[in-house]
Amino acid sequence: MTSSPGRGLLHLAAAVDQESAYDAGSHVELARLAERGVLDFVTLGDTFARPGLDALSVLSRLAPVTGRIGLVPTVTTTHTEPFHVQAAVATLDWVSRGRAGWHIDVSTTEGEARLFGRRHAAPADALWQEAGEVADVAARLWDSWEDHAEIRDEATGRFIDRDKLHHVDFEGAGFSVKGPSIVPRPPQGHPVRVVDATEGPARRTAARYADVALVRVAGPAQARALRAELRDSAAEFGRNPDDLRVLAGLTVDLGDGERAAEPGHGGGGPRQTAQGPLYRGGPVDLAELIAAWHQADAADGFHLTPVEPHRDLERLVNGTVALLQHRGLFRTFYPGSTLREHLGLARPANRYAVAGGTS
Repeated sequence: MTSSPGRGLLHLAAAVDQESAYDAGSHVELARLAERGVLDFVTLGDTFARPGLDALSVLSRLAPVTGRIGLVPTVTTTHTEPFHVQAAVATLDWVSRGRAGWHIDVSTTEGEARLFGRRHAAPADALWQEAGEVADVAARLWDSWEDHAEIRDEATGRFIDRDKLHHVDFEGAGFSVKGPSIVPRPPQGHPVRVVDATEGPARRTAARYADVALVRVAGPAQARALRAELRDSAAEFGRNPDDLRVLAGLTVDLGDGERAAEPGHGGGGPRQTAQGPLYRGGPVDLAELIAAWHQADAADGFHLTPVEPHRDLERLVNGTVALLQHRGLFRTFYPGSTLREHLGLARPANRYAVAGGTS
């Protein structure tokens, strides 16, 4: 079993999903609020299973009106073209100056498949295997431009150093990609890849490719066990397990006033529901819960989903986060400018530059 890296500062993220919200202003407000709380990143969900805005497009709109907060949209790898997906995520990294992530997900229902008419729904195991291949080829395409491949030499008329462009020549089970990408290498090298590893079929993909794994479990012992499993699996794939951040997923209902956590919530652990673990109580007891899980080495941090977005996120930032900062468990300022820097993750070396000895 791999060793634990020890407890450092917490990582905190929040979902900014809003049911039936179609205006940019409300999303801007939530992202800026999360940024005021110095959260690592915000997520915005997306699915073909119900109507809604395109998450990646919405977060691209937020990039120029925020300065530090990471932006992580859900983008499915099912029924989408891997080449286009990686280019869109790379573009988000460019327009946000290195703050992009990608919550990798799959589309499992026949209803979603019928929207495209290309194939029928497939089992989750097969879809997550495909998702892993998409994550793999995305990283290869992000590396297909070496850093400084753009030379923009007006005197010679050369825009690109072609020796620093590479074909990826990827052959997967369901698709092939030659490359190179049409987008230069992103500022982070690789935008941060996030996978919800709660369900078994997704865990292999998370352990092998994710920078951040989310786990939705109701107790610290369960979270600690799943974190250890993911770290061990990452090591088996040849990764340094310390390069994987595991965040506990928790839905939070902070109500309208300070109150003790309801029975089944709070320090003893949230209540498991069909949608995942739910905390219902006040910001103070939520801070105690987070601190207790952190002390137990159950997770590297938390991904919090507010029940009522504006109310709960405001109470989270002004109450829970402030208490955690006071206790020295969470930072009071951003130490860097990129999402990788927020998470304490190094910028990956370019596999083609390293192989060729050009950098």
